Amino acid sequence: MVVQISSDSSYELKTQEIAKQLLVATRENKSFFAQMRDQMRWDDKLLAWAMASPGLRVQLFRFIDTLPALRSKPEVARHLQEYLGDESVELPTALKGMLNFASPDSMPGTVAATTVNTAVETLAHKYIAGENIKQVIKTVESLRKQKMAFTIDLLGEAVITEAEAQSYLDRYLELMEQLTDAAKSWSTVEAIDKADGEDLPKVQVSVKLTAFYSQFDPLDAKGSEERVSDRIRLLLRRAAQLGAAVHFDMEQYAYKDITLSILKKLLLEDEFRSRTDVGMTIQAYLRDSEQDVKDLIPWLKERGYPLTVRLVKGAYWDQETIKSMQKDWPVPVYSDKAATDANFEKITQLLLENHEYLYSAIGSHNVRSQARAIAIAETLKVPRRRFEMQVLYGMGDKLAKSLVDKGYRVRVYCPYGDLLPGMAYLIRRLLENTANSSFLRQNLEERPVEELLAPPTPSNSAVNGGGGTNGAFPNAADTDYAEIEARARSQQAYATVRPQLGKTYLPLINGEYVNTAETVDSVNPSNPSEIIGKVGLISIEQAEQAIQAAKAAFPGWRKTPVRQRAGVLRKAADLMELRRAELSAWVVLEVGKAVREADGEVSEAIDFCRYYADEMERLDEGYKYDIAGETNRYIYQPRGVTVVISPWNFPIAIATGMAVAALVTGNCTLLKPAETSSVIAAKITEILVEAGIPKGVFQYVPGRGSQAGAYMVKHPDVHLIAFTGSQEVGCRIYADAAILQPGQKHLKRVIAEMGGKNGIIVDESADLDQAVAGVVYSAFGYSGQKCSACSRVIVLEPVYEAFVARLVEATRSLNVGEAHLPSTQVGPVIDATAQARIRDYIEKGRAEAKLALEMPSPDNGYFVGPTIFTEVPPEATIVQEEIFGPVVAVMRVKNFQEAIAVANNTNFALTGGLYSRTPSHIEQAQAEFEVGNLYINRGITGAIVSRQPFGGFKLSGVGSKAGGPDYLLQFLEPRVITENIQRQGFAPIEGVD
Repeated sequence: MVVQISSDSSYELKTQEIAKQLLVATRENKSFFAQMRDQMRWDDKLLAWAMASPGLRVQLFRFIDTLPALRSKPEVARHLQEYLGDESVELPTALKGMLNFASPDSMPGTVAATTVNTAVETLAHKYIAGENIKQVIKTVESLRKQKMAFTIDLLGEAVITEAEAQSYLDRYLELMEQLTDAAKSWSTVEAIDKADGEDLPKVQVSVKLTAFYSQFDPLDAKGSEERVSDRIRLLLRRAAQLGAAVHFDMEQYAYKDITLSILKKLLLEDEFRSRTDVGMTIQAYLRDSEQDVKDLIPWLKERGYPLTVRLVKGAYWDQETIKSMQKDWPVPVYSDKAATDANFEKITQLLLENHEYLYSAIGSHNVRSQARAIAIAETLKVPRRRFEMQVLYGMGDKLAKSLVDKGYRVRVYCPYGDLLPGMAYLIRRLLENTANSSFLRQNLEERPVEELLAPPTPSNSAVNGGGGTNGAFPNAADTDYAEIEARARSQQAYATVRPQLGKTYLPLINGEYVNTAETVDSVNPSNPSEIIGKVGLISIEQAEQAIQAAKAAFPGWRKTPVRQRAGVLRKAADLMELRRAELSAWVVLEVGKAVREADGEVSEAIDFCRYYADEMERLDEGYKYDIAGETNRYIYQPRGVTVVISPWNFPIAIATGMAVAALVTGNCTLLKPAETSSVIAAKITEILVEAGIPKGVFQYVPGRGSQAGAYMVKHPDVHLIAFTGSQEVGCRIYADAAILQPGQKHLKRVIAEMGGKNGIIVDESADLDQAVAGVVYSAFGYSGQKCSACSRVIVLEPVYEAFVARLVEATRSLNVGEAHLPSTQVGPVIDATAQARIRDYIEKGRAEAKLALEMPSPDNGYFVGPTIFTEVPPEATIVQEEIFGPVVAVMRVKNFQEAIAVANNTNFALTGGLYSRTPSHIEQAQAEFEVGNLYINRGITGAIVSRQPFGGFKLSGVGSKAGGPDYLLQFLEPRVITENIQRQGFAPIEGVD
C-alpha cells in the first residue's frame, strides 16, 4: 500500500531544515588565492559581465553561438567587434580595451580572438563532459570517484537526414559498448551501484526520440512511430546484452504526446515489458505535466514493472513561448519561474507517493526543490532504490557533493560531443546560469536564506496562462497537429468530403447558379482518375450578363455602410474557421497541397477577411485637415466593377484575399479562378453567399482565360483587374487593360503578382542545421509551386561542399507521395502540362550543370521528384527562368558581395533569404538584396497577413503588398472635399470663446 500524505505543510518544516543544511554546503567560502585566480579567468569574467548587463548578455551569447562557425582569428575578431561594438551595448572597461583594435587581422585583433576563443572553450568544457568517448570515460571515472553516477547524452547536429538518424543510433551503440567495456575494470561503488540489495547498471545513456527518424512529425504519428520504434528496439536489445540502462529525454512540447505514446506502446511489448532499466522524462514547466504523470501512474500499474521517471524543470522555455506566440497557440509553459517551481514540488510529491510503481529521478539545481524531495522521501520512508537526485554536468557541483555526503544517490547528466553542435546546449546552460530567476545566480549573489528557501508562490497570470497579441492583429491559429483531436478532425474531413466528389459546380451570376454549354473536369493531381468536381465554364454571353449584373448592383453596394460590408467578411471568416478541416481537405484533393500547408492556407484566407474588414473601417474614417473657416475631408470611394483572376497554387487564400479586398472596399466583384482550382473557388462562393453577400455584388465566373477571361479584362465597364499568375499572362493583362475601349470613361487599374525566381544566400557564418532545413522546406514545400518558393541557392565557398552534402541527403530523406497522406512532404505538381514543362527544364539543367540529386517519384499522378543541380553558372536557363516546380540550382560564390550580385541578377524581385550570423552581412542584405520580402535566418515561404505583407517588384508584379496597410488603397479612389464654413464673415474658431 502506497502511503499518501495530502498536506503540504507536513513536509514544509522538514524541507526548510534540510534546505538550510544544503545551502550552507553550497556557500563554502573560497580561499583568497582561489578568489584571485577566478578573477583572472576570462571565462568567469564573461559570465559576470553577462549577469551585470542584459544588453551585453544577448550580444555575447549570439557571438558565442556563431563562434564555432568562424574559421580564422581575423574572422573571430571581426565578429567580436560587430557583435559587441554596437552602441547599445554597455561594455566593461576591460572588454572595451580588448575590442579597441583597428583591423581584425592586426596583432591586437589576434590577441582578442585568441583570448575569447580560449575563454569560450573553457566555458564549454565546464558544461560538456568531453569531445570524444575517451574524454567522456575519463570524466565519468572521475565522477565515480566522487560517488556520483552518470548518464551520457550525445550532442550532435540536428537530425535532418536519414543518414544522420542511422548515425545517431550507431554512435549510441558504439558509446554503450565502449562504456560497458570500460566499466568492467571499475570497482563497485556501493552508493551508486547498489540499492536495497539490488545491483544497478553502472552505465546509463540518455537519448532523444526525434533523432531516430529525420521526418519525425506528430502529423504522421503512425509512420513516425513505426520508423522510430524499429531503431529503439535495436537500441534496447543491445543495451540489455551489455547491461546498460537507457533513458528517454523529453524535447519540445510538439513532440511530448507522441513521445509518451510511442514509449508506452513499446514498453508494453512482451520483449520489453519487464525491463526496469529504462526511463522517461517529465518537464515541470509544462502546464499539463501534472496530468501527464497522473496518466502515467495507471499505465505503470498495468505494466507491473517500475520505470524511472526523471522530473526536470525544462530547457526550452524561450523557444516554447516564442513559437506559441508566433503560431497564435496557447503557451504550453508557465510564464514565471515560481509557477514552474510550485508544479515541480507538486509532481515530486506525486511521484514519491507512488514509489511502489516507479523510480523517481529528481533533476534540479535548486536547493529547495531537492530538499523538498528528500523531506517527502524520508517522511514516506521511500526505499533508496526508488529515488535519486540528478544534476547537469558543470552545474550544481556543490549541491551534488552535499547530497552525496548525506548519503543520497546522485546522477550527473553528462553531454558530450564536438563543440560546434554542442554550442546550442552551451547557450541554454549559460542562459540558465545568468537568468535573474536562476537559483544558481541568486545563490551566487547570496540572497537572504529566507528568500531563497521560501515556498514558491506563482502569480495568478502565470497559473492561468494565456498569451496576447500586444495590440497586433490577431491572426488565425493554424491547426496544431500535435493534438490527437486535430489529427482525428483532419481524417474525418476526408470522410466528409469524399462522398461529394464528382459534383457539378455551376457559375453564380446575379445570385443564380446558371447552366453552361461547356464543363470541365477538375481532377486530383495525386490520382488524375479521381474527379473532384465538374465545373461549368461561362460563355462570352454569360460573361457579359455577369458584368451587367455587377454594374447594376454597384450603386447599392457602394452606399452600403462599411461596417455592414465588413460584417459580411467577418461572417465569412467565422464560417471558414468552422469548416477549416473540410476546406483543407478540398485544397489537398484538388490541387495536391500537403495537409499542413493546406491548413495554413485556410488560416491566411481567414486572416484576409478579418484584416481587410478592420482596414476598411480604418480607411472609412478618412482624414481631416481643417483650418479656421474651412473644413477639408480626405475620403475614399470604390472604383466600380472588379475582375479577380486567381491562381491554382493558393486556391483559397489568394482567391479569397483578392475577392474580399474588392468587396469590402465597395466594388462589385467577379471571381474567375484558375480552371484547375475551380471547385475550391465554388466553396468560397458558398461561404460568401451564406455570409450575406447580395446578388450581383459577388459572382463566381469560372471560364477559359483565353476566352471569357480576356473578354472581361478588355470590357469597358470593368474598372480594375486583380491578377495573380504567370508573368506572360500578367503582362498581357497589363497591356490589354491599358487600351481605352469604345465607351470607356476611365483608366483601368491592374494589380498583378507574377511570380519570382527566388534566391537564398548561405554565408560562411550560417547555422547549417537551420539553413539546410530552411532551403529544403522553401524549395520543395508544395513541390516548389509557390510564387515565393526557393529555386536558387547562393552559397559562399567555405561552406559550399558541407552545405551541398547535407542538402542532398536532407532532400533524399523527404517522403514523396499522394498529398492526402500524413507522411507526405512533397506531393504532385498541378497537371500533366506542368509535369512535362518541369521535366524539360530538368533536361536543360543536365546540359548546364551537375545533377546532384533527382528523386524517384510515384508513377500514378503528376509527380516530379525533388531535383538539385550544383555548380550552376549564374546565367544558366534554370537560374534565370521560372520553373515552378521542385528544382533547385545551387551556385558557388567567393564572397558576400558576389553573392548579393548573383542574387539580384534576375528579372524578378519577389522573395529572398539570407542565412547568416554576421551582423554586417545582415545589414548589407537589408539594404541591397532586391526583393519585396526578405527573410533572414528562416524559410522564405509562408508570409503571414499583417505581419509580413506580401508582394514584389521588377517583373514580379505591380501593386501594393497583399495583407498590408496599403493594399486596399488600390481598390479605392481618393477624394478631397473642401467646404468654406464662413457665413457673412463669421466662422467658429475652435478654442476661442
